[in-house]
Amino acid sequence: MSTIATLSPDSITIRLLKASDPISNLTVLLHRAYARLAQQGLRYMATHQTDEVTRERVEQGECFVAVADEALCGTILFKEVGRTGGCHWYDRDDVACFGQFAVEPKLQANGLGRRLIALAEARAAATGAREIALDTAESATHLVSWYMRLGYRFIEHAQWTHTNYRSVIMSKTLQRSVIG
Repeated sequence: MSTIATLSPDSITIRLLKASDPISNLTVLLHRAYARLAQQGLRYMATHQTDEVTRERVEQGECFVAVADEALCGTILFKEVGRTGGCHWYDRDDVACFGQFAVEPKLQANGLGRRLIALAEARAAATGAREIALDTAESATHLVSWYMRLGYRFIEHAQWTHTNYRSVIMSKTLQRSVIG
């Protein structure tokens, strides 16, 4: 990964996770990407999850990975309507969501995260969702602000059993293309 910091976001391929991709590589990427949040005392699932948990989460939706020089450098898990749940907003029948979102720390703030989110938003629209939602720690104000800049708005709070913080549920209304 020594040259990863010099990569252009456009030189990175985004694709579905393959059965041949080692789950352990994805877990390690998640741990690296969430290390800063763990240092702040936030116990996101991705800060400590095992390979088994990573695999279980991947099976809940469509897992996309960003790849550079055959190394995973980003990921996002898209869940279509009907595969979300756990809070009032996620239980709606018009809301898709994304999670397990991570970008290699050396590549953060260079556009790769926006590309991954744009892909999840496109998938949500293609599957008929009217909204795409996410959750993050309320105290991770830098993330909340970033999502707001991307067009997401606050919906509600949630308290998951596997975290040590209160989450904010944020959502974005998807644009419908007009066919005519």
